[in-house]
Amino acid sequence: MDSLQPLDLFQGIATLAVAEPVVFWGRIGLILLGFLLIYLGRRGVLEALLMIPMGFGMATVNASVMFLDGNRVGTLFVDPLVTGTEATMAVLQIDWLQPIYTFMFSNGLIAVLVFLGIGVLLDVGFVMARPFQSMFLALFAELGTVATYPIAVALGMTEREAASVAMIGSADGPMVLFTSLVLAKDLFVPITVVGYLYLGLTYGGYPYLIKLLIPERLRGIPMPVEEGRKITSGQKMAFAVVACTLLSLLFPVAAPLFMALFLGVVVRESGLVEFQNLLTGPVLYGATFFLGLTLGILCEASTILSPVVLKLLLLGIVALTLSAVGGIIGGYVLYFWSGGKFNPMIGVAGVSCIPTTAKLVQKMATKANPGAMILPHALGASISGVITSAILAGIYVAVLR
Repeated sequence: MDSLQPLDLFQGIATLAVAEPVVFWGRIGLILLGFLLIYLGRRGVLEALLMIPMGFGMATVNASVMFLDGNRVGTLFVDPLVTGTEATMAVLQIDWLQPIYTFMFSNGLIAVLVFLGIGVLLDVGFVMARPFQSMFLALFAELGTVATYPIAVALGMTEREAASVAMIGSADGPMVLFTSLVLAKDLFVPITVVGYLYLGLTYGGYPYLIKLLIPERLRGIPMPVEEGRKITSGQKMAFAVVACTLLSLLFPVAAPLFMALFLGVVVRESGLVEFQNLLTGPVLYGATFFLGLTLGILCEASTILSPVVLKLLLLGIVALTLSAVGGIIGGYVLYFWSGGKFNPMIGVAGVSCIPTTAKLVQKMATKANPGAMILPHALGASISGVITSAILAGIYVAVLR
């Protein structure tokens, strides 16, 4: 391909602006959104580890418009819809991120790697210390994952597509990626992009929802840490092994994610420091970096500006909002059950995405009452949310596959 001269480039951009104004202005909007994600990640409003590479990739891919033979518009990053062995081999030699996408992203491997790292960071003792409370809140916080399904079907989506977009309500990116890969491969790219994008943006909005639904005096209720029997590493390992085996038996299609999560827990509790350093360092951070960057690259205007994406944008925000509301409802149930001694804001932590939601509610509790400590309870709910979201993903895939 001949190199483009500046004049040819500007002529191509002008032609695109006239011929396809929606795509043109969509690219401009996505470039600006990329800038915004980088800024909010840098300020700590959104998760910097994911949003900074994602915003950078989003801005770059929409700026790097290539005018190819036959008046085709494209990029030299990733072709998410490449099919056929010959086409795949050709594009692997051209698009520099294509090997990452083809061998790690489109087969779900990157989700497994992320879950391995997350598993090492999880202390299942928070769940084992108060299993009923944690799982109760996590189940309430799956409201969006369940309720969005019939809404999506009513909007004209197939049952498989509806289940895939409903998983956005679990607030668990690897689960969204896994479910959409299995059930809605044609919508895999936009569902995954919308899911991860909203995971960052919605957490910026959760504090406003909490303030709207929970008075400040309730947000500041401290949670005493029970002085009970200490849970040993051996007991935590036994819990991880038994839970992984039972869940894999019940939902074999989701076994790779169960194995990755609980294998990480076993590595943590077995004291294998070398494996811990590997999984929480190069594996987790490397997978997170390329996950964010690849998602940003996939946010190319011609891929994102599809009519069905408008439904996904609507359903994604509905799913995550309903999940937070469900968690708050569960928190209020325990508040009244305990005679006003339970902080209802902990329910929001059940919306998975550990440890973001747990840290978020602790931060808001501290603002309302500097002496309020609710993090252990919030972590228990958040870890349980990871488990319940994996179970729901397994149910959707097993029933609809």
